[in-house]
Amino acid sequence: MYQSVWCSTIKKVFSLAMIGASITWSSGAVALDVNISKNVPYVDIDYKKNIIRLQRNQDAKHTLKGGFAKTSRNCPPFCIQPMAVSPGIVTVGELEVVDFLAKDVKNNTGILIDARTSGWHKKGTIPGSINIPFTIFGMDETDPELVDALNRLGVKQKSTSSDDDSFWSWSSDEDKNSNWDFSNAKDVVLWCNGMWCGQSPRAIKSLLKHGYPASKIKYFRGGMQTWLILGLTVVKP
Repeated sequence: MYQSVWCSTIKKVFSLAMIGASITWSSGAVALDVNISKNVPYVDIDYKKNIIRLQRNQDAKHTLKGGFAKTSRNCPPFCIQPMAVSPGIVTVGELEVVDFLAKDVKNNTGILIDARTSGWHKKGTIPGSINIPFTIFGMDETDPELVDALNRLGVKQKSTSSDDDSFWSWSSDEDKNSNWDFSNAKDVVLWCNGMWCGQSPRAIKSLLKHGYPASKIKYFRGGMQTWLILGLTVVKP
């Protein structure tokens, strides 16, 4: 689908990590003309029982084609998103996403979330991502799909027991007003199609409404648009 899909090394490896991906940094094992950064030519990701090599397109003359080559889309709904999507939310770039994959996702302390609808996800995604459409985060707190999605992020519904003093002893007033227990919530990075896409910002705002700590949420504003502009690897799930 995408011209920037580079999956040059794919083979069977070890069992899946909890969210389906583990990552290995590679620093100079193979000489490339186009590196991710000065000291990182590529990153190997264990994704769905295959090794996916996350690297940049090595064709220096490559250009984008198709939908992501467009400069203009009707606004609304495809309006330019602000750099600060919500107070307390850190906005990150591509190198921070790669670092997040190599450290947080690998150690199962973080989750990279493709917040687009499933149709977009199936066309191609960032390796190591899981797909939780933004619409799910906007559901009512009793909806099974939302409960399942938050469970995947380490969030549980609070116990109805009134004598759970161990929980209330450390909880903030904000925590006490939420119906969710975020004590084991993972760090998450959410992304969608790019700086003109409102899907991940909507997902982030919904998470905040449910009480998810802003300190555990990051926004990859460039999303698929800048990921492809930089020639980084895309996979079809």
